Amino acid sequence: MPTLARYCLLLLCLYSPVALAAEPRQNPSPEDSARTLTVGNQDIVLLLSKQGALTPEARVARALERGKNLSGEDLQQAVQAAPLQANGVKALQFSLNGKPLFALYEQDLDPGDFLSLEQAGQRVRQRLDQVRLQALELRSPGHMLRAAALALLATLALGGLLWLISRLRRASLRKLAASSGGGSRYNLLLLLRRAEQRLVDLTAVLSALMACYVYLSFVLKQFPYTRSWGQQLGRSLMRLLADIASSTLAAVPGLVTVVVIFLLTRLLNKGLAALFALVERGQLELPGLHSETVGATRRLASGVLWLFALTVAYPYLPGANSDAFKGVSVFFGLMVTLGSAGIMTHAMSGLVLIYSRAFRPGDYVQIGDVEGKITELSALSTKIQTRAEYEITLPNAVVVSGKVVNLSRHSRRKGLAVCTKVTIGYDTPWRQVQALLELAARRAESVDPAVAPQVRQLSLQDYYVEYELQAQLRPGVLPAEGRHALHAQIQDVFNEFGVQIMSPNFVAQPEQPVVVPAAAWYAPPAAPPDTAP
Repeated sequence: MPTLARYCLLLLCLYSPVALAAEPRQNPSPEDSARTLTVGNQDIVLLLSKQGALTPEARVARALERGKNLSGEDLQQAVQAAPLQANGVKALQFSLNGKPLFALYEQDLDPGDFLSLEQAGQRVRQRLDQVRLQALELRSPGHMLRAAALALLATLALGGLLWLISRLRRASLRKLAASSGGGSRYNLLLLLRRAEQRLVDLTAVLSALMACYVYLSFVLKQFPYTRSWGQQLGRSLMRLLADIASSTLAAVPGLVTVVVIFLLTRLLNKGLAALFALVERGQLELPGLHSETVGATRRLASGVLWLFALTVAYPYLPGANSDAFKGVSVFFGLMVTLGSAGIMTHAMSGLVLIYSRAFRPGDYVQIGDVEGKITELSALSTKIQTRAEYEITLPNAVVVSGKVVNLSRHSRRKGLAVCTKVTIGYDTPWRQVQALLELAARRAESVDPAVAPQVRQLSLQDYYVEYELQAQLRPGVLPAEGRHALHAQIQDVFNEFGVQIMSPNFVAQPEQPVVVPAAAWYAPPAAPPDTAP
């Protein structure tokens, strides 16, 4: 029949969290390990005093030797702790079925332990009793069969849970794949779907690991050999859950404050949005606000409001005072500082364009050598669509640094105004030139007949007079199309009346007038409009 010592060497029991003298140490030194009475992997007591000729190490060896002489009948009795008076020193004698095991003396206690001899003896007796009961469990076939059955059921439950986790993972991935559809490989929505798929995989792996952890803890606790391991796993999990719950409860007041701050900020932001909407619709007038700048002002006010709310709520965020949070804040602050110089230049230039009301989307402008319609005015750049259907993007800093000509600011409900110049010699009366230019404007289909054209003599040069014709185009006609039609009619009218155009300038009068007779207006391959294919 196995002895108590043989059983105890294979057993583990609950580990005492106290790490003081007379109590097993968590990280013992080699000297402390030699003085610790250990049954299997379980430390029972740390002996510190020398009794007679016996050193603490010899006392430990004698206790283990006495354990080997115990019989199976001894295991049926509870461990006893009786007071003992030896040489005037108080002690406790531990015995099993009347057979002494070892004695615990007052000298074995450390003053820093703050435990009396009775309290220390009670802990030692409980550990020895746990070892004894586990030894009895090993001798019980019924208990071992029950433990094996529970372990088998736990294994089947684990297998079913892992199968369910796998099924749920595959179903989630199929749903995400179906919702992503097609699209470019670099489509933002597709990238988000892939991130969600990785999150599903991570959740499945963590769930499976947690299930295996709980399964292992449960199964190990069913057998005396491994019960202490299972109990230690269970305690570790409970400590983790307790820490999480404690941290969550400690963060609740701060989270409530953050929620209140952001709810108030959201309410105030909605109020500002409603106010700006009234101004944008013309139902309310505020000094300094115009319909062109309301949108930008609303976005700026909203951004400043939310940044202020984030600043106020920052100290109440969980972990805001941790070193990790501070390190991340410094990292992002450094990134913003290094990368915001050029961005801020363009952003401030965008604000200048918006609040100067130089143009707005839909205006027809000329910026440098670029002419077209404004399609977008953002915080960093301006997009222009040219007459050739090209889209040109100009950084706002470039736009601000140059000259902006708005051709449609004062032509919202009418067509654009165009101007063109011609130079005519002094031998042609200016009144005739003025009449010819006005006639050409009236004949041009792109010119609005309701608005009278204007002719101006800009300068009197050495050999010619410089004239300017200004006409109003019909609504919807672009300047390039209007100039094309106007130039065609000017050539036809001047040729029709025999007046030569020497534009932009000339220095000698030719012997014959430089005109095209009407018979040659449609020289091949050109054809009159009524005969054109």
